[in-house]
Amino acid sequence: MSYKKYLALISVIALMTSCVSTAKFPLSPLVPAADITAKIKKQGKLNYLVTITANNLAASERLNPPKEIYIIWAVSEAGVTRNVGYFIQQNAIKSIYRASFPYKPIEVFITAEDEEDLCKPSDIEISRTKL
Repeated sequence: MSYKKYLALISVIALMTSCVSTAKFPLSPLVPAADITAKIKKQGKLNYLVTITANNLAASERLNPPKEIYIIWAVSEAGVTRNVGYFIQQNAIKSIYRASFPYKPIEVFITAEDEEDLCKPSDIEISRTKL
């Protein structure tokens, strides 16, 4: 590989990774095996792509008390907390949530709930991180 191609490849990789911010969720006492990370990337002028990956997240039915679903909440810079979605758990190995936001979320957290269309989170918080 020539020097110019090598330099161009390094530049492209640096540009792609410089726009992504990654945050690791702290260990949860409710699901201690879960390894959860959040990535935020700016899309255009106003949108932000958020990707949350949860490895080894136990099924919500296995919690005590059992729940139906894990809900993802985002807090905006204005301090507004919104239900932005939920994990679709295909297996316990890996769950992924990906969505585009019209605002920059400053904090993301996960709760265990009995229904998916809630306006306020319950007291069963799995984990929380700042972006």
